Amino acid sequence: MYETGRFASVDPSYVVTRQDAVLLVEAMVDDLRQHPDEWENHTLARFLAALAASLASVRNSPEHLSWRVVAEALTMASGYE
Repeated sequence: MYETGRFASVDPSYVVTRQDAVLLVEAMVDDLRQHPDEWENHTLARFLAALAASLASVRNSPEHLSWRVVAEALTMASGYE
């Protein structure tokens, strides 16, 4: 279905608070459970490596990242190559 996998089917643009981030992560878990073979980074090792790369690619961010930036990095990590 996907040549190299896909990102989690979630929308990080609504995340402003810690609770929003919690809900996003819960939605990511649901998406992964429903589509375990579709994510690009479906193992913990691949996901964490992609999360590190996603966070490293954040530009012009304050020293303390916003919950939205964290949510975007989490979402990016699900499909980052």
